[in-house]
Amino acid sequence: MTDDRLAAADLARDPSIVAVGWSRPVDGDRLECTLCPRACRLHDGQRGLCFVRGRAGATMVLTSYGRSSGFCIDPIEKKPLAHFLPGTPVLSFGTAGCNLSCAFCQNWSISKSREMDTLADRATPAAIAEAAVQTGCRSVAMTYNDPVIFYEYAADVAVACRSRGLKTVAVTAGYITDAARAPFFAHFDAANVDLKGFTEDFYRTVCGGHLQPVLDTLQYLVRQTRVWTEVTTLLIPGLNDGDAELERLARWYFETLGPDVPLHFSAFHPDFKLLDRPRTPPATLRRARRIAKEAGLRHVYTGNVHDPAGDATVCHGCGTVLVARDWYEVLQYRVRADGACPECGTHCAGVWEASAGSWGRKRVPVRVGEAA
Repeated sequence: MTDDRLAAADLARDPSIVAVGWSRPVDGDRLECTLCPRACRLHDGQRGLCFVRGRAGATMVLTSYGRSSGFCIDPIEKKPLAHFLPGTPVLSFGTAGCNLSCAFCQNWSISKSREMDTLADRATPAAIAEAAVQTGCRSVAMTYNDPVIFYEYAADVAVACRSRGLKTVAVTAGYITDAARAPFFAHFDAANVDLKGFTEDFYRTVCGGHLQPVLDTLQYLVRQTRVWTEVTTLLIPGLNDGDAELERLARWYFETLGPDVPLHFSAFHPDFKLLDRPRTPPATLRRARRIAKEAGLRHVYTGNVHDPAGDATVCHGCGTVLVARDWYEVLQYRVRADGACPECGTHCAGVWEASAGSWGRKRVPVRVGEAA
């Protein structure tokens, strides 16, 4: 926890500080956050580890409501989502802070920021939805840092987007309590969940968290919701890329989530506090993909490397390439609107349309709202 002090008076003078729920009194004079498994117990004025949620007087507050670290139009494949409206543009944004402390964080300037001036833009939920409509985006993604920690802002943005016919995407570590999980994901149409490794030791020592809540989130999303779900694991040489761990991950994935939930293996590059590890060799990603496919997973992708075979969506019935990609650009699209293969009729799980979008690999920053 940090002692960047919060005061009850801040609620009256700063519109980005709003009272929130997901708390309960404990230990007489503390307020416990019940949103994430960290369960930060706060005295008056303290912030939780995520930095953006804290206590002001007797109230739990969110300090980043309506403020963003920036907006950008991305290809949906960059989230990454391979089976959700391929080729379409998505308006992406984040805020600041995170409820994990991953030593390898590749968005650390945003997710681990302790400077509120990182939040350069003020934007209402309605303004975000309007910007997405005006720029031709099909969806809005809450990403760069985890939308769980800005729950109330994320939920309001999702409501505004749905009212304009837009889809909503959560890019998340899935580190959320059982109680908060269902109401949070009720606001989203798709999610990419980071499964950062497959041992408790990795989560505890490298990420500052625990594995089981993430597994619970994945099981909930796939078994109990209609949220289209894909999963990403960043492979770090020597830490979470061993054959035994990958085999356990793939076996659990197949038995628990099933063969049709896409899994992305992504390449690590040295960043933040983990500068002593080499980049992930492409061969490691190919090996992980082979292990996962041998375990029965039908749709396994590679990321952060140039690998057309690892980018392609292939019919598991006849082997026809349904979607060919080069990095984030769709080169060929043969999926029928109902998700069927045109050659053999086998259904490919996902959210498909009769044709792919044509956004390509462009990344276009945009200004939404006003400067903070």
